[in-house]
Amino acid sequence: MEGRNVITKAARWSAVHPWWALALWLVVVLGALTVGAATGTRQATSSDLSIGQSGRAAAIAKSGGLQVRAVENILVTPYVGKLDVAKARAAAEETVSGLKGDKGIASIGEPILASDGSALLVPVTLNGDPETADSRVRPLLDSVEKTQEAHSDVHVELVGEGSIRAGLNDLLDDGRRRATVLSLPVTLLVMVFVFGAMVAASVPVVLGLSSVLTGLGLWGAASQLVPDPGPVTHIIVLVGMAIGVDYSLFYLKRQREERALGANEVDAIEVAAATSGHAVLVSGLVVMVSMCALYFAGHIAFQAMATGAILVVAIAIGASLTVLPAMLSKFGRYLDKPRVPLVWRLTQNGGVKPRLWSAMLKPSLRHPVLALVLSVGVLLALALPALGLRLKATGIDDLPKSIPAMQANERLTKSFPSPADTHTIAVKVSADRAAELRTAVAALVDRTRHDDLFVQIPQPLVRTSADGTVSTIAVGTRFKSSSGKARESLMKLREDIAPNALGGVQGAEFAVGGSDVAYDVDYRANVVAKMPWVLGVALAMTFLVMAVAFRSLVLALITVVLNVLSAVASFGLLALIFQRTWAEGILHFQSTGRVVAWLPLMLFVILLGLSMDYHVFVVSRIREAARGGLGIRDAVEQGITRTAGVVTGAAMVMVSVFALLASLNFIEFKQLGVGMAGAVLLDATLIRIVALPAVVMLVGWNTWWPSRLAHQRCTRRPRMPAVVAEGTSVP
Repeated sequence: MEGRNVITKAARWSAVHPWWALALWLVVVLGALTVGAATGTRQATSSDLSIGQSGRAAAIAKSGGLQVRAVENILVTPYVGKLDVAKARAAAEETVSGLKGDKGIASIGEPILASDGSALLVPVTLNGDPETADSRVRPLLDSVEKTQEAHSDVHVELVGEGSIRAGLNDLLDDGRRRATVLSLPVTLLVMVFVFGAMVAASVPVVLGLSSVLTGLGLWGAASQLVPDPGPVTHIIVLVGMAIGVDYSLFYLKRQREERALGANEVDAIEVAAATSGHAVLVSGLVVMVSMCALYFAGHIAFQAMATGAILVVAIAIGASLTVLPAMLSKFGRYLDKPRVPLVWRLTQNGGVKPRLWSAMLKPSLRHPVLALVLSVGVLLALALPALGLRLKATGIDDLPKSIPAMQANERLTKSFPSPADTHTIAVKVSADRAAELRTAVAALVDRTRHDDLFVQIPQPLVRTSADGTVSTIAVGTRFKSSSGKARESLMKLREDIAPNALGGVQGAEFAVGGSDVAYDVDYRANVVAKMPWVLGVALAMTFLVMAVAFRSLVLALITVVLNVLSAVASFGLLALIFQRTWAEGILHFQSTGRVVAWLPLMLFVILLGLSMDYHVFVVSRIREAARGGLGIRDAVEQGITRTAGVVTGAAMVMVSVFALLASLNFIEFKQLGVGMAGAVLLDATLIRIVALPAVVMLVGWNTWWPSRLAHQRCTRRPRMPAVVAEGTSVP
């Protein structure tokens, strides 16, 4: 083949030297897993995730050594009826005795009986950084579990920020394992229905799984620089499986077509590399550059998620362009074995244009204006609820109740009522202003005592550093963080009380944080402020890559507009499902009336990239047909019908894998899974079968402007060689 490029050269080398290519890939996978096992995954701390005033308040408190130590509570409650205080004290004493001498414990408080006698509480203060307390609660959990086994007549639990975070980490790890394990049979089942043969169905699954394992291993090393806020490993698993399978699916589809036309094994692989391989590279680049837009979001959580996604996409591209040709070369003769009898027959369509896809495509080709208006109308109607989209950062109230420490927390707050939320004002001055600081702090406390937004019992807690330059004031409210009154109390502190009381001290640096509502306000403000930048960069980079890859500004513009439509429609679905209660029983969640704050940005860039999988594949085939001499109508029809089966398979893989995410208990992943699955489904059906062909029909040859193809005018239908359909066996 003339005009070979890097893609075709790499594919040919792998096809000619398959064992070398497979051995090198195995070394890469094992090396990545070894690196990941050696480094582990660094989890993001509260300081890493801090933002805005709440982040500055935490930093000021920490500079004076006033960060609150981690406290875990041993809670003893009855299973039913009243608490037997004697038995409760015995259980508490046994638990405490198992902790004595532990260097990780700073102090153990005296047992506290609830005012109504419903529970007994023993506070345990931990040594070390409170932000890493989750890694040091294991001895406490072990002691509690041991006591529980010996005292089955009372309920012994551990509850605190560290144990809640440890429980959440366990839940996330379990969810990742579950998603990985379940995605394999689900993906394999979809591939069996696409190819009708087990070997052919297994190839994409093996490539996807190896890409995921490599990505998880390398993420361990990358997380040392960009710590994991929680969702990254799940994104690597799901995006890696979806993209890895899709890329190999497109490649395998074209290789089988060329073999069916009579090409030998190596030449068929080289043609697949030049066509589908090019589409894979372009699609992958779009995914990665769109993900790069998240680095403009101004928060480490977005940077971590972008890094993880870019890693696994780059790996999937490399595997598809190098290892896949080797697998096809070595095992190509066995691809159609063993055949699944009934499914194998269904995959044989016996002609170039499957009747089903031709029938579905016909309205868009005959009446493009009507088809475009209706499809865009449906997408805009679905997007309409997005106008009322309300965002919220995940707080403790949003964590799954399946976490044991969260269940204990409910019992704790019921037996030991406390302020619903507590704001912390942190202030720092120079040494010569310490006396002024004390006066200003006293004035601030006095202001809160005369305001109904704040509780008087317990009184505001004032703590001051040893040198008197840093103080923190913890002020309780009676409102839950999700309420409007809680936000009102925060804003009154930030805009009125704190500036008036502390602003008079020359050089004073102060901030108000410490509460869930403070973090929620700051996080949402950052998302709203950065959203135009992130979306703008993502769209601009997608436009640029498409324009360069296809040498068409018009096609790049069409791509961007269609992807925006599918994305905003998915936002509307999220608002429609998760901000209301009608779907709670179906999807097993409790509505918070809001959507997770990080989701719209992450969802947009992921969808912008993932939709490129089949978009680039379909558009490449349309352009290929047009270059071959077909008119616009015939090129659109041939390009879409010849790719319909593989695009459907790719979409089914994505929807199935993302649906697994929606099955998890954590509301963040449930919303992400539903949003992605819904958007991919819309994109693969309404966009690809209706809107895209209608737009290309209306724009005509100008679709390819300013490339030379835009000046081609061909309405005849030349004789084309028959293409054997996907799934047809090759001798």
